[in-house]
Amino acid sequence: MDPAQFPPMRPMRLPMKASMVIAVALFLVLVAINQPLQTLAAPQGIVSLQLAGSAEHAQAILASWGEEGLMLARLSLWLDFLFIVAYLAALLQLTRHFTRDRRGVRERMIARWIRVLFVVAGTSDMAENIVLLNNFSPPDDSMGLAASILALIKYTGLMLGAAGLVVIRAARRQPLTRASRN
Repeated sequence: MDPAQFPPMRPMRLPMKASMVIAVALFLVLVAINQPLQTLAAPQGIVSLQLAGSAEHAQAILASWGEEGLMLARLSLWLDFLFIVAYLAALLQLTRHFTRDRRGVRERMIARWIRVLFVVAGTSDMAENIVLLNNFSPPDDSMGLAASILALIKYTGLMLGAAGLVVIRAARRQPLTRASRN
């Protein structure tokens, strides 16, 4: 393939860079907060609580954290609201950035679905945090199940959206020429 066929990649815009830096910084803070929350009952820290699914399992996780751990878990959930806004802004801007040089109808339609997946993931993440904040004392089976379902929707939306970004970037920018079909 001739590199001259492809238009040059445009540099990232400042808002996209800022949202990515903020998202990464908040992610690192959340990872640091999650470290003391990793116990035998919660090997993945706050993620274990997100996927607990039952009041018994949630109660065991909360009991393993103690008072200081509960405070850190609440702090993590509140900071996660800021992280959601940052990662959602970064992913939506990244989707726009990846499609700036894509004029095709298919690429634009895929990009719309990717944006929808990211917005659904972010909305689900916010709803999950609200459910988890309301499931501290006492844990409830229905709240635990709701948090697990919302977490699975979030992770599915993020994974499918990321896969869609890979597809958009991997798609050919120019149609195959007759000479290259052989």
